[in-house]
Amino acid sequence: MSTLLFTLGRWSFRHPWRVLVSWLLILVIAGGGAALLNKGTDNSFSIPGTEAQEGLELLNRTFPQASGTSAQLVVVAPEGDSVRDEPFAGEIADTVTAFGDLGDDVLAVTDPFDQTVSGLVSEDDRAAIVRVQFDGEATSVSAETKDALTSVADRMRADLPDGTQIALGGDLFSTSIPALSIVEVIGVLVALFVLIVTFRSFAVSWFPLVSALIGVALATAMIFVATQFASVSSTTPLLSVMLGLAVGIDYSLFIAARHQDQVRAGMDPEESAARSTGTAGSSVAFAGITVLIALIGLSFAGIPFLTTMGIAAAVAVAIAVVVAVTLTPALLGFAGARVAGWPRRAKRSRKRPAAPRRSFSERWVRGVTRHPLVTTIAVIAGLGVVAIPSASLTLALPNAGVQPPSSEARQAYDLTAEHFGPGANGPLIMTGTIVTSNDPLTLMQDIGDDIATIPGVKEVALATPNETADTGLVQIVPETAPDSPETADLVRELRAQHDRLLDEYGVDLKVTGFTAVGIDISDRLGEALLPFGVFVVGLSLILLTIVFRSIWVPIKAALGYLLSVLAAFGVVAAVFEWGWFADLLHVTREGPVISFMPIILMGVLFGLAMDYEVFLVSRMREDYVHARRDRGGRADRLTAVGAVRSGFTSSARVVTAAAVIMFAVFAAFVPEGDSSIKPIALGLAVGIAVDAFLIRMTLVPAVMALLGEKAWWMPRWLDRVLPHFDIEGEAVERELSLREWPERNTSAALVGEDVAVHADDDGHAAVFSDATFRVEPGESLVVSHPDPRVGRAFALAVSGRLRVDGGLLRVGGHLLPERAPWVRSHVGLALLDDTTDPVAELRRATSGGATIVVVDGLDALTGADRDQAAAVLRDAASDLDERHAGAGALTVVAIVRRELGVLDILAEAHRAAPHTLPLHGGASATSASEPSHPNTEVIPS
Repeated sequence: MSTLLFTLGRWSFRHPWRVLVSWLLILVIAGGGAALLNKGTDNSFSIPGTEAQEGLELLNRTFPQASGTSAQLVVVAPEGDSVRDEPFAGEIADTVTAFGDLGDDVLAVTDPFDQTVSGLVSEDDRAAIVRVQFDGEATSVSAETKDALTSVADRMRADLPDGTQIALGGDLFSTSIPALSIVEVIGVLVALFVLIVTFRSFAVSWFPLVSALIGVALATAMIFVATQFASVSSTTPLLSVMLGLAVGIDYSLFIAARHQDQVRAGMDPEESAARSTGTAGSSVAFAGITVLIALIGLSFAGIPFLTTMGIAAAVAVAIAVVVAVTLTPALLGFAGARVAGWPRRAKRSRKRPAAPRRSFSERWVRGVTRHPLVTTIAVIAGLGVVAIPSASLTLALPNAGVQPPSSEARQAYDLTAEHFGPGANGPLIMTGTIVTSNDPLTLMQDIGDDIATIPGVKEVALATPNETADTGLVQIVPETAPDSPETADLVRELRAQHDRLLDEYGVDLKVTGFTAVGIDISDRLGEALLPFGVFVVGLSLILLTIVFRSIWVPIKAALGYLLSVLAAFGVVAAVFEWGWFADLLHVTREGPVISFMPIILMGVLFGLAMDYEVFLVSRMREDYVHARRDRGGRADRLTAVGAVRSGFTSSARVVTAAAVIMFAVFAAFVPEGDSSIKPIALGLAVGIAVDAFLIRMTLVPAVMALLGEKAWWMPRWLDRVLPHFDIEGEAVERELSLREWPERNTSAALVGEDVAVHADDDGHAAVFSDATFRVEPGESLVVSHPDPRVGRAFALAVSGRLRVDGGLLRVGGHLLPERAPWVRSHVGLALLDDTTDPVAELRRATSGGATIVVVDGLDALTGADRDQAAAVLRDAASDLDERHAGAGALTVVAIVRRELGVLDILAEAHRAAPHTLPLHGGASATSASEPSHPNTEVIPS
């Protein structure tokens, strides 16, 4: 990855206009697609497989008048008047008629004075509710119908006496459409200010911002294109904007900051841009992948709209990564050498120069590591206190009650709660098949009377069969609000009565309605938190173990992540449940937060926490390894603590800037943000601040200092099993340092110096080391060893299939293991011992114009197979000569246990008598502690 990014960064730096124009062209195409294909967002929440959803589907088939969305007009007469008197009664009757004439969208209009319904006129006769039932969900109601509803309400408002309160609300208007405000722009300006301070340059500070804005615009356009093929909630685009902007700025910042440091140190700008993309870009790719996995993991909940939201946010993060590693080096290419920024101002003093003053980050890390146990206890105890309110965190889907008080839907919600009780805003429905009943009216009346006696039920507003008398419906008004925990308890109690009601009345009743759907979604999300938490924590343990080759570092990182999450939950609960600072943050109503806040916060914070962990701890590990190497491989506590301090000091500036930017972007969505986004934004802002400054920059150095050299301990067997991730660009640094190796020209087909490979096979180790050779194009390399496992390991190593554990190896001019993908695709490999048709296997390996072919088992061929193998190699060499006008040359690496005419086969293939030397078999290796030395012979063409 790092070598690929190195090449990509160099190319982008050299061709900045091509990169910029390409991204702008892609953005224009995506924007045009969004304009043409956008079908609008869909805020209808469904959850397949739940009782509430099954009940809605039953109502859709048999009782459509009660299954769709609804709106309600609340009319409140002035103090002392009654809605049963004129002019209120007449106006209400006219309004019922006007609503009924709106069109095909309207299925039914309920007159509050109808004798068959109850609960639509308040007990004091001051308020009445006109309910309008629509066909289908809220998204299927046309904008023209909504405008017509509003016009009827406005006309009624104008005709009734002053002091009359009229508000239009209900499920149809319960969800607001999120929109950006000027406050979010302030967050971007704060980010720009931080970038200017960080880079000390006005020009460079714009680069991360431009990169992030292009990525966000592209991701948003693609989300609106996706509405043509999938249902996308209105919260999804704003969430992707928030995440894409934050990570886009940070990812570009990491690359640009590394580039600026290198240019200030005297490196050529082009070389620096390539290195920065290869090194910091690798960290960016790793961080982005972790965020992607966590966001896609939102599908754990099994809720379609949340899965869509996770995928959309993951797309925004993926675009941010790709834009950062391509557009950022291109923008640096525009700047050229003008990226150093203005120098720090030197303080003038007539006194004798004092010793250099330590930076704040150096003083900070010394302070937290001087007494690491005290620091650790203080941070854990402090965050434990902050997390206490999280125990009272309750979840619910948003409704009109959380909209701003200026919203008419919120006014209707409040008026309904005031005059009819809070439960009137979220009635529940019980429905079931009654086709076997001989007296459906009496049956439903008896069921309604029975349900009315259940604690928590304020009244049964309606208990009736449908027109065909095959389905019954009971509409229940709870005593508490739709998002109240008591209403959720009532739903569970009603479902607990299922068996009793079935035995007594013979009706299989299901609890449904939009309030019940919301409760089911909240319950499903709550159940998904634990497996999702296990998933992300387990993922962090695995990834960080692979990255840092340590046991304790991943455990410490995962526990720190959990502390950050609990602290964020605690602050959200304190604000939205307890009301702390609610007015300051413009929280319009205290109570439950949106159901998917916890799982989204956990997913996003996971990726960002791993990002900071990698950026800080990788520098600590790098310094620890260097310090141990300088001391002859010895390490002690002082070495480990010194590495923690130096690594922290080297990376703290960039991590601090990144965290401040993240905090500013997320916090900007809190004061004026949408009610759905507000708790998510607050949780992310707090989580970022806690994780970056208290966990990663305080707790981590303290714990690392406590662990000392044990922080980097790992069992050898586990180190061999785990794959290797290069997230800090070690491959780039190694490749650049070996550009001059070998000293002679690098046109050799294969060059090896002290090559060592370790391979496990059924518990037995095959090892070779100290293999040194050089093979020019057209020559052949014969490697002899009596142990077939050792020979096979050598064959796999030089063909890029097995990792080289030591020494230097360059194949086809490409360094291994860094360029293993190129070697695998350009070097043929024939394992003749593993096939029943060795000639066909050899022909496959030599096809495609491979100039280097590795053959294991050539010495075992006899008779016709031997002659055909020689012919295949001869034909391959001839084809290369013809294809390259005589300049082609086939290089063969033959792995043998004994000679058996192999030299003759190779000589025939090269049409020349080879220069032969005696082959000496080495001892067979049976363990890693007994390395063997395969003998190599170079046979010139």
